[in-house]
Amino acid sequence: MDFYYSLAQIIGFHTLLGFSAYIVLQTGQVSLAQAGFFAIGAYVAAMLTVLAGWHIVPAMLAAGLAAALMACVVGFPALRVRGLMLVIATLAFGEAVRLFFFNFDYQIAKGGVKIGPLGGEGFRQIRWFNENGWTSLDVMLFVWLVVAIVAAALWWNDRSRFGAVLRAVGEDEVAAQSVGINLTAVKVTAMTIGGFIAGLGGSIYAHYTTHIEHLNFNVLLATFAIAYPILGGLRSVFGTIVAVIFVQGFLVEGLRFLGDWRNLLFGALIVLAMNLRPNGLIDAATAQRLARLFGRDQLGREPLGREQMGQERRRA
Repeated sequence: MDFYYSLAQIIGFHTLLGFSAYIVLQTGQVSLAQAGFFAIGAYVAAMLTVLAGWHIVPAMLAAGLAAALMACVVGFPALRVRGLMLVIATLAFGEAVRLFFFNFDYQIAKGGVKIGPLGGEGFRQIRWFNENGWTSLDVMLFVWLVVAIVAAALWWNDRSRFGAVLRAVGEDEVAAQSVGINLTAVKVTAMTIGGFIAGLGGSIYAHYTTHIEHLNFNVLLATFAIAYPILGGLRSVFGTIVAVIFVQGFLVEGLRFLGDWRNLLFGALIVLAMNLRPNGLIDAATAQRLARLFGRDQLGREPLGREQMGQERRRA
């Protein structure tokens, strides 16, 4: 069962990575900076638990806040551009963060052993879960508790006024600005929230792997971050979860027995999925069907009965 618990943990922190890009993509911006925020969260949380002896929960929150602060700082200059220029700018930021940790060396002596990040050799001895007696099941439940909290917050946000503002900016910036929406404030806020979520995911990733290095946070990870919500669909936060399960559970792990042929089939299946479901695995029609299945409309209201529908028509 440890294998399945480990796979569930991987899907969990990749889901957080996808959530971090989901809220940014809702504003119509394509950011490749999520891997950088993920790395910041991983290193900050690991340093707090290993070097400072913090508990995992406050370390995660501090790591999320550090990533959010950096996202806010980066958001102001980066989001003044759009399209390919934004992609290049955020990609450059992600690579700058990776190279920073490649050269980052900060070790202290603890128990006669030097611990801490050591440049290109990475950061070892991140054993908080093991040292505190957590089993694989405990870690898996903890990871998915965090995922559930973040998913619930994003689900509520999608139905809030701020969620409507995000979608308005993503669909038509000119129209949104004409009704008094501050585009820069909305985009920077979305980037900041995305940075916080990525920081949480990175902190869990660091304690899952017990050893992190700069190569873990490359362009491929940034590409995965934006691929999950695009493949899953931007109409519902649950689409991102479905996409991560499809990619990490089926394509990456399920096809491992194919060896090198898996990489060819991996790309082909992604292309096939995007062609068959161009609006994502959970598009607007699927979201409506799910809403009816659970007895609520897209705004979270109970469906109207025949009498109520007649009253609504008469009022109209």
